[in-house]
Amino acid sequence: MRMKKIVIVVGTRPEVIKLAPVYLELKKNKKFNPILISTGQHKEMVNEMFKWFGVKEDYNLNLMQKNQALPELTARVLDKTYKLFSKIKPDLVIVEGDTASVMSASLAAFYLKIPVAHVEAGLRTNDIYNPFPEEMSRRMVSHLASIHFAPTKLAVINLNKENISKNVYMTGNTVIDALQYTVRKINKSLKSLKGKDLPDFKKYRFILVTMHRRENLGKVHSDIAKTLLKIINKFPDTVILLPLHKNPKVRDVIRPILKKHKRVFLTEPLGYVPFVYAMKNSYLILTDSGGVQEEAPSLGKPVLVLRTTTERPEGVNVGSAKLVGIDPNKIFYEASKLLADRNSYNKMAKVKNPYGDGKAAKKIVRIISKLFTS
Repeated sequence: MRMKKIVIVVGTRPEVIKLAPVYLELKKNKKFNPILISTGQHKEMVNEMFKWFGVKEDYNLNLMQKNQALPELTARVLDKTYKLFSKIKPDLVIVEGDTASVMSASLAAFYLKIPVAHVEAGLRTNDIYNPFPEEMSRRMVSHLASIHFAPTKLAVINLNKENISKNVYMTGNTVIDALQYTVRKINKSLKSLKGKDLPDFKKYRFILVTMHRRENLGKVHSDIAKTLLKIINKFPDTVILLPLHKNPKVRDVIRPILKKHKRVFLTEPLGYVPFVYAMKNSYLILTDSGGVQEEAPSLGKPVLVLRTTTERPEGVNVGSAKLVGIDPNKIFYEASKLLADRNSYNKMAKVKNPYGDGKAAKKIVRIISKLFTS
């Protein structure tokens, strides 16, 4: 029987992290010939992840251009993936998440009547402008895809509400597979990951902070940065580690406010592995990132979500995360509570991760195998 061609499309670092476990599982299966396509958007970060997980791209679309607008990127991904899919003639295209490249690659496959499998399907905030443009991207992919790998029960329910019920499977999130792989690997080589830009983890309790959302640019980031100063001034045994996003609209607001404080460490964006190391050694995490909300419970770290909505409410529902929004007073109150009250801290830190058990990739490949033989 002919091996089935399974194309996996990745554009950003999170996509590689979440699809590498699926690619590696497909490689183990003699029924499949997995073909890895990189859009070339985040070249350095993506290549770093390829190396970490031991995978190699088969094609690179080299789409990255300086200051490119969303319409331009969307059109270029659509055009290039359409032409490449026409040449490869895959039996299935696998995408993950909610980026513009995911949406465009899915549309290209649809135009060619190639079935699409969507990993991390069914996430919703129910506000099409928050996060922007991710919420609309993932909604569109859900209606283009033929197979839906939902990470949680709520994600399945979200899809069902949109009359998507065929070939919907709850698998857990592959980000937990990648995290477990990385933590095991880190434990074997901790010394090599201790960078000079990272604080002394033994001397201080450290707060890991990430901020980059488009909807929070400007005054919101400024207010949150000032609140971070209030928090560490109240708790002298704390430090802040904040990897600055590359976007000048983020760093040009945050850096002037925080750069002079001796217990604030502003770094360039951390690679995935140092970032996992930082999460593992942190005391508390403040973030507007989706992936961090999923990973932190596996490491026993409470998360305060710096957003007004989240497409990952499962963590909030079970108590591993709190949606504190963008109100400086609420952020200060909730962070202070966790830093001062051990009972409140333990209630969040000792929650079972609702996003998966580290076996999502195995489940996904097993399902695909059954679908192709049924």
